[in-house]
Amino acid sequence: MDTPKTPWRAPLLWRAAQLLARVVVGLLGRLEVTGDVPVRLRHGPLILAANHISPFDPVVLAAACRARGIAPRIMATGGLFRAPVVGPLMRRAGHIRVDRGTTSVHQALEVAAAAVAGGSVVLLYPEGRIGLDPGMWPERGKTGAARLAFASGAPVVPVAQWGSHEVLPYQAPKGLLGGVARALARRPVIRVHFGAPVVLSHLNPGTPGAARRATDRIIDAITDNLAPLRPTEPYWPRHVDPSRPADTTRSHRRPPRG
Repeated sequence: MDTPKTPWRAPLLWRAAQLLARVVVGLLGRLEVTGDVPVRLRHGPLILAANHISPFDPVVLAAACRARGIAPRIMATGGLFRAPVVGPLMRRAGHIRVDRGTTSVHQALEVAAAAVAGGSVVLLYPEGRIGLDPGMWPERGKTGAARLAFASGAPVVPVAQWGSHEVLPYQAPKGLLGGVARALARRPVIRVHFGAPVVLSHLNPGTPGAARRATDRIIDAITDNLAPLRPTEPYWPRHVDPSRPADTTRSHRRPPRG
């Protein structure tokens, strides 16, 4: 895919928000960013596919991307765009609205494909929600990330993160103040790792099941990159959030049990 001559540039508002995110994460935890994204891909076209473990994830990923010189356009739930203050800011920053469970949800993929074609970096969560696997391993993904990769031809870089679940509870904003207070006192380690691009070139988009196979490969890559971030928690998380429900109906793969 050829990079456009005039690629999308992140608005000053979004770049300032990323700087603020770095400050916030630094107050509430100890951010460790590993791995990298090739310089030629940092300004797009590129797809970042991350696991989703906490309401705090967007702040963590904004900070981690800033550390790697990336200003991604985030595919986010429509509820954020409907909020009185946050909504206009999200739109001005160039982020992409996803109205899950509606007939217009497919429009988000078209907007994202156009954004990537315009030279943007698009960040999304292939799981489509905060994962509910009891071990907090990535769930079986939705096919949106794979279909976006097929439509745009852009590379997919897996992004694994661990530790943000120790800052905000699943039900935030309920319990937000308590979570922030505990994080300020403990300052948990928050790890983010940028992995190697996922190889999808051998898959033919026109073949039945190709999107599912590509999705599984993306989730596999996120899982493989997540394992080294939680070496002392190979099966179950040490920090347990009582507000977080468990759902095994979308389990993808659990770590090997030695």
